[in-house]
Amino acid sequence: MFKTILVAVDGSDHATKALDIACDLAQRYDAKLLVLCAYRHHSALESTHTLVRGGDEIEPPDVTLGRLARETVDAAVARAQQRGAAQVEGLVRRGPPARTIVEVAKQRGADAIAMGSRGLGDVEGFLLGSVSHKVSSLAACTCIMVK
Repeated sequence: MFKTILVAVDGSDHATKALDIACDLAQRYDAKLLVLCAYRHHSALESTHTLVRGGDEIEPPDVTLGRLARETVDAAVARAQQRGAAQVEGLVRRGPPARTIVEVAKQRGADAIAMGSRGLGDVEGFLLGSVSHKVSSLAACTCIMVK
């Protein structure tokens, strides 16, 4: 039924539950598991801002966010492998999260997208609509939203 499952992670509890379900599905269907962390990029103005503390420059926001996204994906890939998923690939992408998740799913031929119904951006989700709602509206494949 599923050959490729994309699971979006952000470090939230709901994303961890989505990862666990995606692992179970990947095992059941001998599917490839793509673990993706999509982080929002900042404008050029924000990226050039630096702070100085004791002569040390602080890294730009995009560098920090990219590093944190990579750490999140690496931890999720390790968890997936511990849970028995055989084919796991970790991905980090910068861009609007919902559109980036859908683009990667389309580019990689995902049959399903699994993600938490609520992530770490609760205030923004309340005001602008949640990432999971946008993904389920934009994606052409099966979407599994996990609480």
